[in-house]
Amino acid sequence: MPTNTYLTAAVLSYLLGSIPFGYVLVRLVHGEDVRSSGSGNIGATNVARKSPALGVVTLLLDAGKGLAAVLLVRTLFPGNGPVLATTAALFAVVGHLFPVWLKFRGGKGVATSLGAFAAVVPKSVLCMVGVFLIVAALMRYVSLGSVVAAGLFPLLVWTLHEYAEPRQILLIAIGSLLVVWRHWPNIVRLVAGTEPRLGARKA
Repeated sequence: MPTNTYLTAAVLSYLLGSIPFGYVLVRLVHGEDVRSSGSGNIGATNVARKSPALGVVTLLLDAGKGLAAVLLVRTLFPGNGPVLATTAALFAVVGHLFPVWLKFRGGKGVATSLGAFAAVVPKSVLCMVGVFLIVAALMRYVSLGSVVAAGLFPLLVWTLHEYAEPRQILLIAIGSLLVVWRHWPNIVRLVAGTEPRLGARKA
């Protein structure tokens, strides 16, 4: 496959993924910069601190843009293999993490990863969601559920044989590592015992 095909897919997917829905919604509805409060993140969790309804909308839109990136690439380059689709999924996540419109200060990539990779490895994504729900429910840490699920994602893809080439595993592993890395402040708080639990009330 020509290098230009991968480059075009990567650029288009990055631009789609970099649309900062959470930032735009809070700016339009509340006239505020969502990055100036809470975790400083543009993702659904931080948006939900301003408005639970906007948080849900952000979650759906962030997942949708990941899915849209993969579907767009498949439409523009029909008949190409799953590696190209996986490339699109990865760069949609990269766009969300490092959006050019916000000086590369984006979200943590969980929702966008779900939408993007669901179009490529749906069984593995379903299992990843299950892992997240179990860990979050048992330990009452959303961030821990996200980190564990993201970390196990490449292993799930490999175990379920939901890949055509080893390059897919590599691309998925890069995406997983980026998501885990963006959760580094949460990991530090988890280790220190200062990460807020689900349902915990502020003093």
